[in-house]
Amino acid sequence: MGFVRSKKAVLPLATLSALALTLSACGPGGSEEGGGGSEAAADCSTYETYGTFDGAEVSVYSTITDLEGERLENSWVDFEECTGIDVVYEGSNEFETQIGVRAQAGNPPDVAIIPQPGLLAAHAKAGYLKPAPAEVEALVDENWSEDWKGYGTVDGTFYAAPMLASVKGYVWYVPSTFEEKGWEVPQTWDEMMTLSQTIADEGTMKPWCAGFEAGEATGWPGTDWVEDAVLRQAGPEVYDQWISHEIPFNDPQIADAFNAVGDIVKNPDYVNGGFGDVRSILSTTVEEGGQPVLDGACAMHHQATFQAANWPEGTTVAEDGDVWAFITPGEEAGADAITGGGEFVAAYADREEVSAFQQYMASAEFANNRVQQGAAISANKGLDPSLAQNPLDRQSIELLQDENTVFRFDASDLMPGAVGANSFWSGIVEWINGKSTEEVLDSIESSWPSE
Repeated sequence: MGFVRSKKAVLPLATLSALALTLSACGPGGSEEGGGGSEAAADCSTYETYGTFDGAEVSVYSTITDLEGERLENSWVDFEECTGIDVVYEGSNEFETQIGVRAQAGNPPDVAIIPQPGLLAAHAKAGYLKPAPAEVEALVDENWSEDWKGYGTVDGTFYAAPMLASVKGYVWYVPSTFEEKGWEVPQTWDEMMTLSQTIADEGTMKPWCAGFEAGEATGWPGTDWVEDAVLRQAGPEVYDQWISHEIPFNDPQIADAFNAVGDIVKNPDYVNGGFGDVRSILSTTVEEGGQPVLDGACAMHHQATFQAANWPEGTTVAEDGDVWAFITPGEEAGADAITGGGEFVAAYADREEVSAFQQYMASAEFANNRVQQGAAISANKGLDPSLAQNPLDRQSIELLQDENTVFRFDASDLMPGAVGANSFWSGIVEWINGKSTEEVLDSIESSWPSE
């Protein structure tokens, strides 16, 4: 069901730090409505360029729910206060289906935060989306790389500014366990496989634990694994050809990547630490999948930066902390290719208040406001990495901002929806359940829409 949050529950950024010290109060000054002293007032000089509006409302719809939804709303509360725009937010786990239903029915939100460029392109081509205002495009030209702008561009028209990002392909582990066992962080894929065998031979824990269960999206963590392998082993050019279908999904290079990942996730000696056999991967949720790392039932867990939000409260993410991570290595040491994902702010309406909101969401101010609350990063060049709430997020921001980093967006999010959000996910499920790589790849290839 959808997640809708009352505005009264959202506090200005200026009050967030004070709130931690005054949990017994209803809000600043003890008022439910958030009134209080001058320390809670927003600095509206930052927001003057957006204009002021009397009684204007902008509806926003996305996949982001629960605590992350609260943090998202907190990141624009000062914008609301200073502009007079009431941002009415709804997060839903059924977003991918419902946004299409609503658009086709002529009842879309004013703005949608879309995590798949493929879905964004489909809505743009269907005529549902409005081209982004020139002011938004100027902000994106200033704050983002050409690649990121390209993900929000369809047939030469720019529609949507990037918002947040994630760096995928991290392998999470407990530093003290590695130190105690004398294990070195692997620098190449072969070293990672050697380490996996060493851990399996020792027999005190499984090398890996994983959870691919995600409701209708079950299987997507497996697509991330495969995407890492394609990029790191076959290279960026092959990755791009795969996404654009210049090579078929059942190309031998893609099969090699599947088999490399299968050597881990389909190997009963390597998985599924803390949960059961290989097939338990499909009944273990994404949120639960990495937890056995902390209690010593497994040594490593493959997941993106947002895994930090899945650890129990109080877990320290640091090189010498409770848990840390390394980038899934490639064929050679020192490879700087990474996969990642992100969201895009697209509009179905072109009113002035909608344009103002789009401009704010493309700004460095939004990125800084959101990231300082934790569990978020962005590729916005105006973002201050020091605001990140753990060292791994800071490292990830610096990677995203580094011009030398080879970045590729999550492949399944770029593919047509019939593949990336359907047959690729379900193919992973069939593959874990025992189907051969050849059978799965042939099936996915047959689902690719004809032009």
